[in-house]
Amino acid sequence: MNPSSPCEGQSPEGDPPDDWFHLSTMSLGTQGSDGSQDDPEEPEERGRLKSKLVSAWNNVKYGWSFKSKARFSKTSPLTMLGQSYLLSHGVERECFRRAFATLLWLTYRRGFPQLNGSSLTTDSGWGCMLRSGQMLLAQGLLLHLLPPGWTWLSANHVSKDDMEVQESRSLGPEVTKKGRRKSIVSFLESRTEVTHRRVVSWFGDHPFAPFGLHQLVEQGTSSGKKAGDWYGPSIVAHILRKAVDAASAEVSNLTVYVAQDCTVYIDDVVRLCERPLSEGSTGPSPTWKSVIILVPVRLGGEVLNPTYIKCVKNLLRLECCIGIIGGKPKHSLFFVGYQDEQLLCLDPHYSQSTVDITQDNFPLESFHCKCPRKISFSRMDPSCTIGFYAKSQKEFELLCSAVSTALSSSTEKYPIFTIAEGQGQDGGQEDESNAPPNSITHILTKDKARLRRTNNSNSMDEFVLL
Repeated sequence: MNPSSPCEGQSPEGDPPDDWFHLSTMSLGTQGSDGSQDDPEEPEERGRLKSKLVSAWNNVKYGWSFKSKARFSKTSPLTMLGQSYLLSHGVERECFRRAFATLLWLTYRRGFPQLNGSSLTTDSGWGCMLRSGQMLLAQGLLLHLLPPGWTWLSANHVSKDDMEVQESRSLGPEVTKKGRRKSIVSFLESRTEVTHRRVVSWFGDHPFAPFGLHQLVEQGTSSGKKAGDWYGPSIVAHILRKAVDAASAEVSNLTVYVAQDCTVYIDDVVRLCERPLSEGSTGPSPTWKSVIILVPVRLGGEVLNPTYIKCVKNLLRLECCIGIIGGKPKHSLFFVGYQDEQLLCLDPHYSQSTVDITQDNFPLESFHCKCPRKISFSRMDPSCTIGFYAKSQKEFELLCSAVSTALSSSTEKYPIFTIAEGQGQDGGQEDESNAPPNSITHILTKDKARLRRTNNSNSMDEFVLL
């Protein structure tokens, strides 16, 4: 059985079964003179009706309030995207709250314009891996476009979070009574908030949003995917690469590299990032594009190999790491940190109404979350994609060194992935649609990074994620 498909006889993550739909639509048919039931609807209209019924089901299933509270230790450090926080310390606790609330939270939406080639107006029940991919890309874009350490202005006014921690005093920049300093701070805050809003709009559920669901689904067609399908973390990595390539007018000076065969080839990254100097200009070296590096990996067979946990923790401790898209089986999540043996994540499984990002000053609150979620490392599905960001050539060199050190910490014989000199077969831009759907990469010779693909009928590389 194809591991990317739901189990036979089961609906994916609680979707209404076919007989439920059949019974719901039977009454719409017309009855002939002999008492027989005519075809209830034309196929196209029937498809629209089914979409509405499924949407209604998902609105109930994924519309519950996000008010369950995660418990965090006050004695163990909490690590999130390269920063460590000790929650027993009031200042650090407040810094964590602000940093977490600043992350972009992209969830299921309902009521958006119909997706091309389908009658779907919601992604509830099938689009969570795409949403997790959006969150990973959004984190890279925030680092690319905003100052280091930037936090969302409204995150400073959260009175209570879902860690049951009372608000601490503001930690914002101390503004003197001198009007000049105050006006400078206000000006800088205004500029960053405009950039923040622009980034959010790029992920809106509108056909023209460069990183919205409509564009990502369109980019996925070359990999054999369509609206309503389930996406694996590897395919989503390639979809994000293509989306950034197509949005060069909106996002300048940024490229995406997707590792192939669990190897980041340095020469391929350099080739993508180096840009020749324009004619007539002078300088010591070519200009350099910032880069998001995406590494699809598999951390075990059908379950997570526990020997890789230390390595995953080390990667999440790096400032260059922008998160991991993966989750638990049949349930995609965006991992951003950990505490002890628990992963910290953002969960896209919350159905919200679509926000019209074409309007001036559209509301931003639904794109941010103050409810940290945790799951045990033992529940993490082994298939995932790890993301990194380097703004400059120097940062890329530091990234290679830091990541290589983190990878060497694994007690497993073979590392999660490698960083190697040289070039890959396709310059690191191999389309996932060309790769065997059921394959696991094994590293045979660490020094030379020789790789071999072996078929495994039980592989869950394209496991169902809802």
